[in-house]
Amino acid sequence: MKIVHFSWEFPPKIVGGLGTVVMELSSIQVRMGNEVVVFTLNSENELTTTDNYRGVEVHRPMIPDFSSTLLLFADDELKGWGEGFRFFSDVVIYNILSASKLIYLLFKKDRRVFDIIHAHDWLGIMAGICAKEEMNLPLVFHIHSTEKGRTMGRGSRIIEEMERKGGEVADCIVTVSEAMRDELYSLGFSPKKIKVCWNGVDPDKYDPSKVSQEERMRLREMYGIRSDERMILFIGRLVGVKGVDNLVKSMPSVLEDFPKTKLVIVGRGDMANYLRLLIKEMGLENNVILREEFIPEEDRIRHYSASDLVVLPSLYEPFGIVCTEAMAMEKPVVVGARGTSGMREQVVPNGDEQCGIHINPYDPDDIAWGIKDILGREDCGAWMGRNGRKRVLKHFRWDQVAGRILGIYQEILSR
Repeated sequence: MKIVHFSWEFPPKIVGGLGTVVMELSSIQVRMGNEVVVFTLNSENELTTTDNYRGVEVHRPMIPDFSSTLLLFADDELKGWGEGFRFFSDVVIYNILSASKLIYLLFKKDRRVFDIIHAHDWLGIMAGICAKEEMNLPLVFHIHSTEKGRTMGRGSRIIEEMERKGGEVADCIVTVSEAMRDELYSLGFSPKKIKVCWNGVDPDKYDPSKVSQEERMRLREMYGIRSDERMILFIGRLVGVKGVDNLVKSMPSVLEDFPKTKLVIVGRGDMANYLRLLIKEMGLENNVILREEFIPEEDRIRHYSASDLVVLPSLYEPFGIVCTEAMAMEKPVVVGARGTSGMREQVVPNGDEQCGIHINPYDPDDIAWGIKDILGREDCGAWMGRNGRKRVLKHFRWDQVAGRILGIYQEILSR
C-alpha cells in the first residue's frame, strides 16, 4: 500500500503525542511492506527539504513568512492572535506547499501512484482535503484532540470550522479513544465515519530491565532524592489542561502523611512561571523540583525508571502516551479520569489487574488521596506497575496500532 501522511510534527521536531504517533506509525507501516511518504514542518527552515527516516520518505517544504499578507484577509478573531498569527500563517503555508508538491510533482509530474491520504489534526487537514479532491483518493482524518477540548472551550472558531470541514470531507475519521469518540459525537461528527484506534508504545524500548540500578540512582541523586525518599514524577507540557498546578496543590496533604516524598515536574509551557510562584508561596521548594525542559526520549525513560509512581492529573487527555510509557516501565499511575480521558481506558483502577488509580483532576484533595493510596502500600504499588506492563503488552503495542490502521485503510479501499 502507498500511503501519504500530513503531519505538522515529525522527527527531529516533536512537541507532543501527535508527532510520536506519526513517527512510530509510519516507520512500522514501512516495516510491514508499505511505501510511506510524510509531509511535515521544516522547523525554522533549517532542515533538508527531502529526507529519509527509518525508511519513510520525508518532505519538509521551506515556509516563507506570509503572515503580513495573510493578515489582510483575516477576521477579527485571527487578528486577535497577535504574535501567534505567525503560527497560523505557517500552518496554512505548510499545507499549501505540501499539497502542491504532492499533487503537481510526485503525482502528476513523476506519475507516482498513491492509495490513501492520512491527515493528522487541523494542522494537516487542509492539505488532506486538497489532495483528496485533486487526486481522487480516500482521506483519513486522524483527530488526536479537538480545539474545543484542548482549550476547555476557549479556542479558535476558525480551527473548529477546519475540524468540522475535515470531518465532513473525510471518508473515515480515526480517533484515539472511546472518550474521544463520544466527544466527537457530541460535536456533531458523523458516528458512521468514526473508528477508534488507541495509541501505543514500544515495549522493547520502554523496558525497565534495560535501565541499570546505577542509572536510576544517579538520576535520583541529581534531584537530591535520598534512598529512603519516594519520587513522584510528572512529565508533560506545563499548560493548564494538564492539571499540574492542582498536583502541586495536592502536595501539602501528601507530605503530612508521607514527609519523605519529592515531586519532580519535567516539561515546558506557559505555566512555568506560575508554577514557580505557586511552589514558593506554598513553601514546597524542598519537596517539589521543577525542571523546565523538553527532555529526549532516552532521558525520559530513565526518569520513569527512577520514579516510584507517575501522576498525570490531566483535565483533558484524549489518550495520554506518557501514561502508556509509564505503564510499560512498570510504574503505578495516578491519572485524571473526568471528562475526555483516554487514560481512564488504559488504567484499570481496581481488581486483580489494577495498574493505577483514577482521580478527579480538578480536586487537589482527590489527587492527594490517589497518591497516598499508592505510597501507603508496602511495596509502593510495584505489583500495579507489573500489571501495567502486562496490559501494555496485551493492548498498547505500536505493531497492533499499525495493524489496526492498515485494516481501516483496507476497509475504506474495499468500498
